[in-house]
Amino acid sequence: MRTPERNYGQARTAGGAYATPLARRLASQAGIDLSRVTGSGPNGRIVARDITAAPQTGAGVATVPAGPSAEQVLALYRDVPHEEVPLDAMRRTIATRLVQAKSTIPHFYLTADVDIDRLLAMREEANAAAPTGGDGRPAYKLSLNDFIIKAWATALRRIPAANAVWAEDRILRFAQADIGVAVALDGGLVTPVIRGADSKSLTAISGEVRDLAERARARKLKPTEYQGGSSAISNLGMYGVREFAAIINPPHATILAIGASRREAVERADGSVGFAGRMSVTLSCDHRAVDGALGAQLLGVFRDIVEQPISVVV
Repeated sequence: MRTPERNYGQARTAGGAYATPLARRLASQAGIDLSRVTGSGPNGRIVARDITAAPQTGAGVATVPAGPSAEQVLALYRDVPHEEVPLDAMRRTIATRLVQAKSTIPHFYLTADVDIDRLLAMREEANAAAPTGGDGRPAYKLSLNDFIIKAWATALRRIPAANAVWAEDRILRFAQADIGVAVALDGGLVTPVIRGADSKSLTAISGEVRDLAERARARKLKPTEYQGGSSAISNLGMYGVREFAAIINPPHATILAIGASRREAVERADGSVGFAGRMSVTLSCDHRAVDGALGAQLLGVFRDIVEQPISVVV
């Protein structure tokens, strides 16, 4: 069969990413190699804005950092026993977006230690007061992460300049805080979004997180449930990780990494020494939208809320 005269290439690149018809036409006209473009559409799809935003060399080919080829890596380990695990669509999309994030976002990091004794006490009291149903089970069981989501959303609303995303030629600032919550899956992760978390009760957040996480693990989330958001939280504390820095999920300008809680010796106001519950958190910022002073202000407000948690329920 003869190829049509105005054929702009295959819809799927060699790397497994799909491109829209308009993106294929624009790439063909600009001489851009689609296999070297990172898609920003749903599931990593290459859309028109990815072509128009792609930097070009003198030859008109988008420049994207490239590591060793598959053939080069295989050659290194040809005589070493190994198993090849094919990449599924989720892992390909995650890899593409992580490369995009680290290659295009100027990350910087801010870390703080937060006292959590009052927060833990409030959580314990709230769970103890939960009414029981006919089966004798409590109506809710709040987790530390539920409080953190509420505190982070509240902090973003109190510092509206940081409740924003980067949109290349502008910054979008939001009137509500939609918080993505990283959920680990077999072979990857997904970040369902709690919409308007700043205005929701802790019990509502708890129920929504549990529902979204269950459906995420069953691969039953709708795209609208994991797309968008104004910031995100990644919590590895339950794995015993004390401190880490998370990669920003574009187009977000921030992500908060939560470490494990611990007991630590601290100096009290009277000079004596005691033990307190503490947690290390690291804020990753996109310097284009959130500079150092603004990021520090945001993290400080979050710390104040966690250390005085009654402020999120009154």
